[in-house]
Amino acid sequence: MSTIGQVSTQKMYRNQKLLEAVRASPCQHCGREDGTVVAAHSNQGRDGKGRSLKANDYRIAALCFTCHAELDQGRAMSREERLNMWEDAHRRTVGWLFDNDILRIR
Repeated sequence: MSTIGQVSTQKMYRNQKLLEAVRASPCQHCGREDGTVVAAHSNQGRDGKGRSLKANDYRIAALCFTCHAELDQGRAMSREERLNMWEDAHRRTVGWLFDNDILRIR
């Protein structure tokens, strides 16, 4: 990745099929299956997150509306707790994608 000032020139990974597939997953934080689960992107700069720029699509966690809102706008968790919540949900999401044959090694 090269940078000019603070602007990254790295190409971001985007995959709409992956984002759509995650919607079939239960929330990987609370287990809810209420039709509101979406791919919640990492909020960490190390994952490509920047001003008005989402992280790479492979850095996602399947979260329901309630958990996603608490992660992004809530006040109940510290920064460290938010990071731990997202990382745990991300690992579970990747596992769910493989366990359900959505991701495969060729």
